[in-house]
Amino acid sequence: MNKLARIAAGASIALSIGTSAAAAADAPAAAPNPNTVCLWTYQIDHTHYIAPRTILFYMKGGTVWQNTLVNDCNGLSFNGFAYVTRDGQICSNMQSIIVLRTHQVCLLGQFTPYTPPAKAPPVQN
Repeated sequence: MNKLARIAAGASIALSIGTSAAAAADAPAAAPNPNTVCLWTYQIDHTHYIAPRTILFYMKGGTVWQNTLVNDCNGLSFNGFAYVTRDGQICSNMQSIIVLRTHQVCLLGQFTPYTPPAKAPPVQN
């Protein structure tokens, strides 16, 4: 069954997705090869655009995955994106996304666990 996830542009981007078979919370799905990370779409809480090549995928259990796109995908910050899955998973280096308004097709790169940059300590006078 095909599932279409539509993502609205903005800081808090929402997905409209269906549920599928149960899996461990936030655990990546089994991938076709060991270098590929797949995420269950029903575990994705929201996404956040960082740069023309970087999207963060926030999972329902609190884990955050960063995807570095193969090429710049201009228009993501204004238009959001959509993707289609056949098995309820979105996989690194195997999946494309489509910018909603411009219909630009962009290929997902590698998913890596995301750690936010350390905050600078406050300046004391």
